[in-house]
Amino acid sequence: MNYLAHLHLGGQLPAQLLGSLYGDFVKGRLQGQYPPQIEAAIQLHRAIDRFTDSHPLVGQALSRFTLTRRRYAGIVLDVFFDHCLARDWAQYADQPLERFTSRVYRVLAAEPQLPGRLAQIAPYMAADDWLGSYREFAVMEHVLRGISRRLSQPQELGQAMQELRVLYEPLSEDFRVFYPQLQAYADSQISTPI
Repeated sequence: MNYLAHLHLGGQLPAQLLGSLYGDFVKGRLQGQYPPQIEAAIQLHRAIDRFTDSHPLVGQALSRFTLTRRRYAGIVLDVFFDHCLARDWAQYADQPLERFTSRVYRVLAAEPQLPGRLAQIAPYMAADDWLGSYREFAVMEHVLRGISRRLSQPQELGQAMQELRVLYEPLSEDFRVFYPQLQAYADSQISTPI
């Protein structure tokens, strides 16, 4: 799962929203360097990633990619699933996407000590409405290009959009079946702390 899904699944309190994003930027053991609610949300982020990575439906979705793209298929699938979530937001959330993303951006702007790279990208995330823009399929190309700049073999993501166009419907169906299961899992983890 990518940013939007983690934010949607991780709880709606400001500390939970922050921790849901911190999970992509904070590595290693948590030893009290963040408030307990933020650390709990980081732990939930990691649990969501483990659940997702080991789920048979995700394995099925990943197997749809050609072998040449399989190495980075997980990255492509994470971004595509955020597209599916944004596209079908009303089916999974009880508030409009615009209201949700505005709230996330306000929470980020109010936090003076964002970790590492998140501090650098948060202003751009808000200014360009990264989370809301996932709704548009064409944005995936821009997102994947940005990710590829951080990879040792960026050409691997070069043709991903062509493959996503071909796989759009089957991967969308994989998301429709998988995401409610992931929501139920995340809800159970929030109710029963990790």
